[in-house]
Amino acid sequence: MADATKDQLLAWIDADKDKLVRFLGDFIRAKSPNPPGNTLEAAAHVTRFLEAERLAYRKVVAEPTMPNIVAAFDAPKPGKHLVLNGHIDVFAVADESKWTHGAWSGAVVDGKIYGRGSADMKAGTTASIWTYAYLHRIKEKLKGKLTLTVVSDEETFGPYGANYLMANHPEVHGDCCLNGEPSSIDTLRFGEKGLLWLRFIIETPGSHGAYPHRSASASKIAAKLIDDLEGLSALSVELPGNVAGALKDARAEMERALGAGASDIVPRVTVNIGLLQAGIKVNMTPSQAVMEVDIRMPVGMTRERVLAEVAKILARHPLVRMEEINHNAPNWSDPGHPMVEIIQANCRALGVPPPKPVVSLGCTDARLWRYRNVPAFVYGPAPAGMGGADEHVPVDVFLHVVRTHVLSAYDYMMR
Repeated sequence: MADATKDQLLAWIDADKDKLVRFLGDFIRAKSPNPPGNTLEAAAHVTRFLEAERLAYRKVVAEPTMPNIVAAFDAPKPGKHLVLNGHIDVFAVADESKWTHGAWSGAVVDGKIYGRGSADMKAGTTASIWTYAYLHRIKEKLKGKLTLTVVSDEETFGPYGANYLMANHPEVHGDCCLNGEPSSIDTLRFGEKGLLWLRFIIETPGSHGAYPHRSASASKIAAKLIDDLEGLSALSVELPGNVAGALKDARAEMERALGAGASDIVPRVTVNIGLLQAGIKVNMTPSQAVMEVDIRMPVGMTRERVLAEVAKILARHPLVRMEEINHNAPNWSDPGHPMVEIIQANCRALGVPPPKPVVSLGCTDARLWRYRNVPAFVYGPAPAGMGGADEHVPVDVFLHVVRTHVLSAYDYMMR
């Protein structure tokens, strides 16, 4: 059945194609690398747009260089509260010389928009901002409430962005959250693996390299410890509810979106030795080694169970002590939630195969809503070049994400 309002929304987006691309390009050029995390220039780009659209907003600031922007409106009829969420900080750039197009150029070349943050996640945040603006124009037709949260300090799991907002401003919790982090248009993320970051410190007396009988080698202990920690990947896990069925059904899409082998590790514990430092000289037996380990936990796994297994490993290595650096629990929403059906239906109507619900390998701010039992879903572009050189988003994919967010937010607020 035709919906004249949806036709109008799509007509506005089509008329604004050039403006949307220009907005994203300027957003990329507003540098916001984290670290250091200063988002003042990027935040000003957002607030200028809101002011031009005569949309009221407020800043929630826990750290002066990392503002968060919040806007909200109530529709005239009662209904659900939808929250749109996106972040404005981006990964830092290690070496700009490796980029074919400038790291902060926002250049449009061969139908792609290039620059740091184009995929992660200024394209998705742009979709949130313009979704809010478009729906504000038709707010008299809607039900419930719409809130926009544009936050800082996401890339380092910092305390000044969505963490601060969720802890101190319950009015942004809502009934459902829609986020545009990179997912690829083949998949819709309803959950995320958790992380447990551990630091291991190994200390021995040390010795001359020609006298290895005088001291155990901290580096050799580290090597044995790495082998033992790799055994965590064999831990069994029982996926809760309808998660197992959803992941089984989305194996092909996960392989396309995340690379060959992704579907095998989504339901497993993985171990990455992210940092290893040992020794100061080739002819000395190292007296100290430090390892930082990134353990990713699937839905259904707990921090306590992993730490219990690590404790068993450490019992075999008395010269090793451990510190916990960070922890985010695995989190998920119902893959059969109405928002999933809404997004799939709109993709189908737009001529794109409906995305399959999956669990993400990485973490996003969407987890903070799920921790408060608010369903949260991620639908955005592919993570092309994310964290590396030549990060980009195809223009047609970017515009598709905008259309999908606008139509899906509208459908949710008409229920």
